[in-house]
Amino acid sequence: MYIVTGAAGLIGSAVIWALNRRGVTNILAVDHLGLTEKWRNLRALKFADYMEKDDFRSKLAAGSFEPLNIEGIFHLGACSSTVEKDATYLIHNNFEATKELAEFAADWNIRMVYASSCATYGDGAQGYLDDESRIERLRPLNMYGYSKQMFDLWAKRRGLFANNSIAGCKFSNVYGPNELHKAEMRSVVLRAYEQISTGGKMGLFKSYRPEYADGEQQRDFLYVKDAVEMVLFLFDSGESGLFNIGSGRAETWNSMVRAAFKALDKPECIEYIEMPESLRLKYQYYTCAEMSKLAKLGWKKPATSLEEAIRDYYGNYLIPGKFLGDE
Repeated sequence: MYIVTGAAGLIGSAVIWALNRRGVTNILAVDHLGLTEKWRNLRALKFADYMEKDDFRSKLAAGSFEPLNIEGIFHLGACSSTVEKDATYLIHNNFEATKELAEFAADWNIRMVYASSCATYGDGAQGYLDDESRIERLRPLNMYGYSKQMFDLWAKRRGLFANNSIAGCKFSNVYGPNELHKAEMRSVVLRAYEQISTGGKMGLFKSYRPEYADGEQQRDFLYVKDAVEMVLFLFDSGESGLFNIGSGRAETWNSMVRAAFKALDKPECIEYIEMPESLRLKYQYYTCAEMSKLAKLGWKKPATSLEEAIRDYYGNYLIPGKFLGDE
């Protein structure tokens, strides 16, 4: 059996989809559905059982799981909101819960891959190298990033990266099918689809740094299908440590939005809008995952181009109203 937490989320549901494509269905899906529409991401997927995250944590604490039946853990459940202000909630949800599962995995020698984040890199002053020896130097810009950094540091102190116990995925800006539930945290690729489809134009934040023109801020955009291929490759490798999961390309917001207009066959109309003051000191102007570490393990497949990925996302999922597994 495989355990996938965050199973109804963007990356978690895509991991189950990818496992299903390998013929794997003996999966325990763990999440908190609440009042969200995340359940829609699960409808076309195949798994053996579902459990709410609080019940899962209780059973884990009580020693109710038979570890010999667990082949691997994909821990992708977390609060991913970069604007979440409740630090205590983030500690409990992103740090404490991950520690509990990591200790269980380490005690029983179960392979575990978990979600870290490129948000741990902060403003990029220390670079974007997935090197465990340098992570103490990183200064995340928001509490979400720090909650991920806290666990990375804890895992390092516990020696979990040194004994082939766990691997952390520093995800870049992942977008794609099964993100409709993400509210304010849905990708700008999805927001572009919504704005262009309804109003024929797209708003992007102005730049407040002279070295970047409006819309020329850069991001490492990664299609979710590429992301989960990398995750499964990393899981199969058996390697431990921190690994960037990104495209390895820094592309501008303008280029992303132009690809969106092209995919929808609409004339370009971009408006540059004021960024809220609360975000200006926390805004990342440049991100680009350094991918040499994953490449050294044998990963050779280039990430899908923005144009191709956005065309697939819009044409095969958003426009027909489909989810992963509906293909």
